[in-house]
Amino acid sequence: MTTSILNSLKVIARPTIEPKNPIIGKRLKLIDRLDEQAELVQCLLEGKPYEAYRERTIKDPQTGERKKVRKPKVVRPWYYDSDDHYYFEVRIGTQPIELQKGKPAIDVGEKAKLPAVIETLTKAVENGELDTFLLAAQGPKKKAKPATPPSK
Repeated sequence: MTTSILNSLKVIARPTIEPKNPIIGKRLKLIDRLDEQAELVQCLLEGKPYEAYRERTIKDPQTGERKKVRKPKVVRPWYYDSDDHYYFEVRIGTQPIELQKGKPAIDVGEKAKLPAVIETLTKAVENGELDTFLLAAQGPKKKAKPATPPSK
């Protein structure tokens, strides 16, 4: 008499899996963007050019193979200066968020303080202090498909 290999496994009914909270993904995306800004600021402080890359998978037209290629990526700074006095804006998409009503900019002062401000903002995102802004942000609006006329 042979015993089945499947009998050695513990088989159960499929458990219900709760969906993940969407705010966690939005927090992680904002933290990634703040990390990019930190790298951009570090290059500004060191006087080096900033280069960012994105990996893309492309299909080679001759061989049909898929391969990963690094393509340059444009990262726009969220900081700006006026007479060597720096300001920083947190952006969701392309829009700055108003941390207080009518006040989207953070007064940084000298550019050497930019990394500390970005680190403080990252901690605030991790603690969920910007969740109301993340939830209120709308994604790009989808264009409605034009109605097709009824065929005769």
